[in-house]
Amino acid sequence: MTNPFKAWLNRWLPDLDHRIWILAGGRLLSQIGIGFTLFYAPIFFVDQVGLTATQVGLGLGIGSLAGMLGRFLGGSMADSPRWGRRPILLGSALVSALADLGLVLANDFPIFVLGNVLMGFGIGLYWPSTEAVVADITPEASHSEAFALVRLADSLGLGVGVIFGGWLIAATGAYRALFVIDGVTYLLFFALVYFTIAETLAVQVDRPSIWRGWGQALSNASLLIYVLVNVLFTTYLAQVQSTLPVYFHQFVGNDAARQGLSEATLSLLFTWHVVLAAGLQMPVARRLTALSQTRGLMISACLWGMGFTLVGLAGISGTFPVAWAAAALSIMALAMVAYTPIASALVVMLAPKSQRGIYLSINSMCWAVGYAVGPPLGGWALDQGAAIANGFWITMALTVVPALGILHFLEQRLDQRLE
Repeated sequence: MTNPFKAWLNRWLPDLDHRIWILAGGRLLSQIGIGFTLFYAPIFFVDQVGLTATQVGLGLGIGSLAGMLGRFLGGSMADSPRWGRRPILLGSALVSALADLGLVLANDFPIFVLGNVLMGFGIGLYWPSTEAVVADITPEASHSEAFALVRLADSLGLGVGVIFGGWLIAATGAYRALFVIDGVTYLLFFALVYFTIAETLAVQVDRPSIWRGWGQALSNASLLIYVLVNVLFTTYLAQVQSTLPVYFHQFVGNDAARQGLSEATLSLLFTWHVVLAAGLQMPVARRLTALSQTRGLMISACLWGMGFTLVGLAGISGTFPVAWAAAALSIMALAMVAYTPIASALVVMLAPKSQRGIYLSINSMCWAVGYAVGPPLGGWALDQGAAIANGFWITMALTVVPALGILHFLEQRLDQRLE
């Protein structure tokens, strides 16, 4: 006899290996810690430690470069029988916890840079190895749902961390406590992986050397075509997190006084964005499993174009600015949840089983490139004044056209490969 509760549960939640749920739980923990520090660390180091905004930006940029190295090593070592997925996951947690210790102690620029280098390196190690584990223990038909679950944990953890981090700062002013809590969450993640997840790397598979593996991956034309569009998608995400709050604050208002949206309004809008993304992640992933990955990415691209157009209209229109902004963030939440799980599933589909870590490392590097290009580009546009700032979002919407062309070409290429 069918258990009605289990049937109801399976209707709303994916039936996945328990280790996927453990990984998602660990990611939820660590993202809560990241949410504690993400928005508040720059404020602390400028206002209380005394670093300049330029020094803080430089330290964060150097950390991103360290993240590139971490992604390269993490993907390479995750594919190596000498290392495997599990040790890299454990190492990423320890390096990230050590980074928080550096940030707790930082009272000058060199220690601040050291903390960011370790943090960037630890996060770089994490992504290729954890996505390789997800791919190893999940049937191909369930890849999109499994990756969606991990991304859902990301969104929920980040949202909880931002909210409670703000509450803690308002109540105590203890900024350094945020780094301590972040470090503890990484140690909890370490313990969770150590005690519950065994190695998933199939050691019996023939594997090329690291350099040969990277050479083979970088000679995969389908992967390189995908990289072009993936950098665009990650640039879109970076604009939402870095440029969009400043644009709403400086340029979106009513006809009488274009003073921008208040911090309180922005907090509500972006909380709505995070909550909506978390609520839609699993339903959207399930809906899109009926489509090819390239078609799913085309839908995401169209949604990004609609979202950026609405952002431009929010700046141009003098009426109902909050409504325009809320509509834009709602559409972009849909675009984000359509993109993130499908992108990882597509890369896993392209990758030989012996090179999943390397392929997912390349996928993760697209994020690093997008986040390196997006914020400076958006910041430059905002510095040029209202006309350029408003036009910037229309230009971003137009970049969806070549993205759709690239995805169509990739779909034709993959269809020919399957024939």
